[in-house]
Formats: sequence, C-alpha cells, structure tokens
Amino acid sequence: MGLLRKFFNQTRKPEGFLGKIMLMGMNSGHASMADWGMSMLNINAPRDVLDIGCGGGRNAGEFLKRYPDAKVTAIDYSPLSVKKAREYNRAMIEAGRCSVLEGNAAALEFGADSFDLVSAFETVYFWPGLPECFREVRRVLRTGGTFIVVNEMDGLDPAGKKFEAIIEGMKDYTAGEIEEAMRASGFSEVRTVHHETKSWMMITAIK
Repeated sequence: MGLLRKFFNQTRKPEGFLGKIMLMGMNSGHASMADWGMSMLNINAPRDVLDIGCGGGRNAGEFLKRYPDAKVTAIDYSPLSVKKAREYNRAMIEAGRCSVLEGNAAALEFGADSFDLVSAFETVYFWPGLPECFREVRRVLRTGGTFIVVNEMDGLDPAGKKFEAIIEGMKDYTAGEIEEAMRASGFSEVRTVHHETKSWMMITAIK
C-alpha cells in the first residue's frame, strides 16, 4: 500500500503518526461542511447530545457553543481520536459539560432514551451495517429526538467513488440509501437537504 493510500485510509480509524495528521486535517478541513449542517438544524435546544465518530472533537466543541445549556458526549472507536478530542475539549470536560469515550456505533453503551440529538458527521461510510447501527441510534434517542447524518459526499459525485475505491471498508451512500435505512430502523419524518453547489448533504430523522 502506497503512502498516499495509507494516509487516506486513516479516515477510517486514525492511528499513529499519519492518524495524527489526518485528525488535524479533519478538524479544519471538514469545518465548513459541519457548520453548514448544523446551520440546517431546526430543533429546540437539546439537553443531551451524542456525537458518534467524533474524530478530532471539533464538532462536539461546536455543539457545546451552539447549545450552552447542553451536555455533549462524543465517541469514537479510534483511541487516538478519543485522545485528540479530549485535548480539544479539555476545558468543557473539566467543566462537566463534555465527555469523550471510546465507543462503537453498532453497540452504543448508553441506556435507552438518553439523548435529544445524535449526530454523525462524515462517519457512516464506515459503519458496519446502517440498519443495525441506526436501530442503536434510535434506541438511545428520546421520543421526539433528532438524528442527523452529514456527509461531504452524496454517493454520486466522482470524488466520492474515487475515495471508496482506495479506502478499505468505505461505502459512499446515496441520500436514498441512508433514508431507506433510517425508515427501516423505525425513524419517521426523514428528509434530506442538499448543499446548493457542493455534494454535501444532511439527512435528518425523528424518533
């Protein structure tokens, strides 16, 4: 595996030196997309937020700013991501408003009805079966809670297909495929918003 391919494969589970570089790039490179997705949210201020696949922790930090009365839990299955996300959000962790944990979307270690908002930014590409993982998300959401998926690639753009071919275990889903998996998992009010000029998309669903 060439160096460039090794680097891009760090998007799946960052580790080691290349993983550290990737996480720095994630926090800055995905910021505009993540902010766009958050700006599309039209929900009451949540008490408890879960960010799955938190990467370097930047999006968890933005939720803490956006919802100053909320507590935010961020999880990732990469120990390196957890370490970096804790460093990024250290002040809010010390203040008792944030926790960053190792975790897996397929088996969320939280009780039922624990969160008002669950987010997944640039991560469902690597989840091991959307319907199964989405059922876990629905389980930990409170009734009326919102699940959002924000992806830079929409399953149709050539760049997404290129990355899918070189990153192990990646699946570049279309909006329709994500919507179908959400409905199959018991969600309602499923809808997609596409960016006007980019391949970005946000899919939301309600429990």
